[in-house]
Amino acid sequence: MEVFRISSEKYATGLTASGAANRWNYDHQFVLYTGSSRSLATLELVVHRSSIQTGLKYKIMVISIADDDKLYTQLKTDDLPDDWRQATAYATLQKAGSQWYQSDASLVLKVPSVIIPLEYNYIINTSHPDFKDNVRLVRLEDYFWDQRLF
Repeated sequence: MEVFRISSEKYATGLTASGAANRWNYDHQFVLYTGSSRSLATLELVVHRSSIQTGLKYKIMVISIADDDKLYTQLKTDDLPDDWRQATAYATLQKAGSQWYQSDASLVLKVPSVIIPLEYNYIINTSHPDFKDNVRLVRLEDYFWDQRLF
């Protein structure tokens, strides 16, 4: 399976995670947030940044993950609290993602996108024992911001 991540050129050369807390993880949990498509990855980046610096060079990271069901855990909207798309659920989602991360239950956590709930984000645990053998950066693609987004 291919997933997509948009990153500034400076950080796009490797599959490394910052360990910073986000919707599905606590601090010091090393995960990569990826989208099921380039367009979803774009929307996720726009939503999560307070501003996009159009002067920076960005790259689309095309990442391949092995197609083995045992590598994936999926959370469906029915598994989530009713307010999962609201800021009020942030702590609950962090806790769920952290439990997945700490348990080493799988390499990838598949979660619905808050922006487009019928599409999915794939959170990759870079500390998981299956990471090295099952995830690879396939290529980098140039990315540009269409000015109509701003």
